[in-house]
Amino acid sequence: MTIKLSKIINDWVTDESKIIDFGCGDGSLLKELMDTKNVLGYGVEISDSKIQKCITNGVPVIKQDIDKGIDEFKSSNFDLSIMARSIQCLKNPNLALNDMLKLSKRCVVTLPNLGYWRCRISLISGAMPVTPELPSSWYETENIHLCTIRDFESLCESEGIKIKDKVFLNKNGNQSRFVSINPNLMAVEGVYLLEK
Repeated sequence: MTIKLSKIINDWVTDESKIIDFGCGDGSLLKELMDTKNVLGYGVEISDSKIQKCITNGVPVIKQDIDKGIDEFKSSNFDLSIMARSIQCLKNPNLALNDMLKLSKRCVVTLPNLGYWRCRISLISGAMPVTPELPSSWYETENIHLCTIRDFESLCESEGIKIKDKVFLNKNGNQSRFVSINPNLMAVEGVYLLEK
């Protein structure tokens, strides 16, 4: 995760809140939030090697396949749930979004934008895109539900999920006025703060 992306998320996190991070990877985002915001954080991850990195980073982590459900966390009353760069890897992203918003008042979701102009050129040329945000070849990728900014916002609307804030990032991980004019074409990544 880039420093700029973690700063955006950090700005949306309240001090001393209770957070769960789905698809937490090596736990670096949670570790940063624990250090800077004094949050009580828990990670959920399926990869054994990433779980080991969480443990090394001092991040509490649970091994769980999010596609199999997250009901066991319902009684925990989280303030915020996070799914950074993971939602496109799920079989049922719509169910995961709704489940996250049953666990917490708000959630943060980040996703790579398949509508980004370089991705479109790759598709037009007859190849699946490979970018820093989508680094694997089609046969190696964990991504099964790639979408565009427009697709994701349509999903939120159809599920009755409110977009409280959103930030669009360019290829350098920065916000820019140019990207905000047409994020579906120009943004490499979308960052969303959602609530029901």
